Amino acid sequence: MEIKHISGLAPYAETLAAMETRVAHIAAGTAAEAIWLLEHPPLYTAGTSTNPADLTDPHRFPVHVAGRGGQYTYHGPGQRVVYVMLDLNKRGRDVRRFVCALEDWIIASLAAFNVRGERRTGRVGVWVVRPDRKGAGGAAAEDKIAAIGVKLRRWVSFHGISINVEPDLSHFSGIVPCGIKDHGVTSLVDLGLPVTLADLDAALLAELPQMLSRLSNGGADAGPAACSA
Repeated sequence: MEIKHISGLAPYAETLAAMETRVAHIAAGTAAEAIWLLEHPPLYTAGTSTNPADLTDPHRFPVHVAGRGGQYTYHGPGQRVVYVMLDLNKRGRDVRRFVCALEDWIIASLAAFNVRGERRTGRVGVWVVRPDRKGAGGAAAEDKIAAIGVKLRRWVSFHGISINVEPDLSHFSGIVPCGIKDHGVTSLVDLGLPVTLADLDAALLAELPQMLSRLSNGGADAGPAACSA
């Protein structure tokens, strides 16, 4: 498997084209699976389930049609984007299990910084409870710290996950992130943690073998009922 860090701010369209080419080669058996870690310049992406009304500031940043599942999301500096190109022909043809494994991977990586990431039914991604803030009905607020959006072609995955380390959170205000209006967005630094992208990368790579093992053995650690997909 190739683990690749892309330096600088990776242009979205060119990176997407390179990812699609790599996926085609993986499907053909001429390239290894790959994990790419990168940042993008500020932009919005539109998934296959987008509601046009959720793009509240269409002129703020470039908007790209991503082709992945999900709705509008933001990418930008300070956010770790991880493109995950795995051959699910070899790891079980189960989309639900795959999304669950990605959620597990994020949750385990956040735990390295004593952050409790949680699933929420009907909300794909990873969430943190904010006892310092009040949400709807006076309960503790819940903020999204990581997003998941994937696509499969010939059972090879692409797109992947994004985790907020220190992005400009005001940039999320140009969209309704993932179509969810009642909850906010946070980052590791917003939670008061002096975490860098390099720190997060180390945690992600340390947990990667366990994620792959869970995916290959059927997700026995969490089980399909625990997944939000």
